[in-house]
Amino acid sequence: MTVIGITGPTGAGKTTALGELARLGAVVIDCDALYHEILKSDIALQRELTDAFGDLSDGQGGLDRKKLGAVVFRAPAALSRLDGIVRPYILRGVQGEIDRARGAGRPAAVDGITIVETGIADLCDVTVAVLAPVEDRVRRICLREGIDESYARARVTAQKPDEFYRSRCDYVLYNDCETAEDFARQAEGLFSRLLAQTDD
Repeated sequence: MTVIGITGPTGAGKTTALGELARLGAVVIDCDALYHEILKSDIALQRELTDAFGDLSDGQGGLDRKKLGAVVFRAPAALSRLDGIVRPYILRGVQGEIDRARGAGRPAAVDGITIVETGIADLCDVTVAVLAPVEDRVRRICLREGIDESYARARVTAQKPDEFYRSRCDYVLYNDCETAEDFARQAEGLFSRLLAQTDD
């Protein structure tokens, strides 16, 4: 049973790559969705965050993510503290999802833009960075999210450079393809080889 970590900057084509992994039978584990679910449902985490940052209640028994964001995104120290509190919960959550995939006899694909920085990559057998030319990424973000080019470009510029991923991941899928279908075929080729290697 293989665990493939998928990372890379926004607009590079991770969704297409993950679609191919799902088509090949992998359970896709979305770290961002898992984070939001844990924030919403884990009482112990909510208590830790309240102790650290004050009242974050949404008034309905849950945690207000906007309140949390207002506190931590203004101060690097607070953001670092949030990461330190949340990281063990995310790691446990990802490991639980991997264990469920293993129990079902299926490979797993762990999707996260920060899997390297958070240690999630250590739970994976191999890591794959999905990269693409900057101009292609800007264009894709504009089309996908309906935002203007300057905002899309600012988002791209704020993310880590390709070299960060190239130097830390086992494989790179470079998406300079003309169409999403072309890139899907390229991704399918790599993932088929990776899944076959671990089955040997």
